[in-house]
Amino acid sequence: MKRSILIHPDPRLKKVCAEVPDMSDDLRSLADDMLETMYDAPGIGLAAPQIGILDRMIVLDCAKTDNGEDARPLVMVNPRIVAGSDERNIYEEGCLSIPDQYAEVERPKIVDVEWMDLNGALQRETFDGLWATCVQHEIDHLDGKLFIDHLKPLKRQMITRKMVKLKKELARERG
Repeated sequence: MKRSILIHPDPRLKKVCAEVPDMSDDLRSLADDMLETMYDAPGIGLAAPQIGILDRMIVLDCAKTDNGEDARPLVMVNPRIVAGSDERNIYEEGCLSIPDQYAEVERPKIVDVEWMDLNGALQRETFDGLWATCVQHEIDHLDGKLFIDHLKPLKRQMITRKMVKLKKELARERG
């Protein structure tokens, strides 16, 4: 089931999310909903707080299907970065909770991430390039951080003002 994505500013997007104690059918159903919502948006990552659920769960798929790569949906429960490279990368980031706004963000180029899969098994993988940026961006959401928090205050305030205006317009449209 497709879910509604929260738009910044929303206090739920600034909250630190709780660890998920164990797997459940509800969690698996939430993962399916999150993937459907992410693909529909369309996006390459989505964190549970973006749909108002304050649990440490993210979904991502950075496979370039237009280049013939097979989709690679990943569901990560309680993900954490266990190592990051000194080498940095700069990507122009966007966010489904901050529509049509993009800015360059610098992050470690390579990260090692541990997480629990939907069967409760511990996983660990090294991510590079866009995958590394995406997983760091989504984990930030679980800690109440948005990509604009990495920007200079003036740019962050400008984007926030645009989002406040967008939310007012959307509210008027809905009547």
